[in-house]
Amino acid sequence: MNKDDIRRKVKARKTLLNEEEKMSAAERVFALLEQTAEFMLADRILMYHSLPDELSTREFIRKWCGRKHFYLPRVNGVNLEILPYDESRLALGSFHIEEPTGNDCSDVDDMEMIVVPAVAYDRRGNRVGRGKGYYDRLLATSRARKVGVAYDFQLVDEIDAEPHDVRVDVVITDRVMLKIKV
Repeated sequence: MNKDDIRRKVKARKTLLNEEEKMSAAERVFALLEQTAEFMLADRILMYHSLPDELSTREFIRKWCGRKHFYLPRVNGVNLEILPYDESRLALGSFHIEEPTGNDCSDVDDMEMIVVPAVAYDRRGNRVGRGKGYYDRLLATSRARKVGVAYDFQLVDEIDAEPHDVRVDVVITDRVMLKIKV
């Protein structure tokens, strides 16, 4: 399935979710993430601050921010910068996403785990993003464990991947956890 068709299909399906379904799915996904050895061992984790149509990361970040060092991305031109998460230092940034403020950028190589947002994933770890390539550029050089989180309907059979697309190592939905074999 091509990426534009996947984006349209997933967007339409997301509109059918009510708030209780969204909250319940996020709880199940992040409960599975918490059980992974990768999460238990990781100290420096790059998360994303969710948009209203994405699986919510906010409660998970609040729950663990005293025990893990979380980082969030900030758009800088065509790239993402990585800054420490501090709830008191967030401002509305590009694409109406809350982003960290300040100048204390970190290197992607310092991250032990990256929780990657996407519109959809397939069973081989390919992902469809929103089409700007921010995460593909960021992940291209990272050795961190890459984890995709999503609603179960965001897991599709196959994505037409391109050479620059970066796969995730694990996909976690509210119903399944897939460890990708490369």
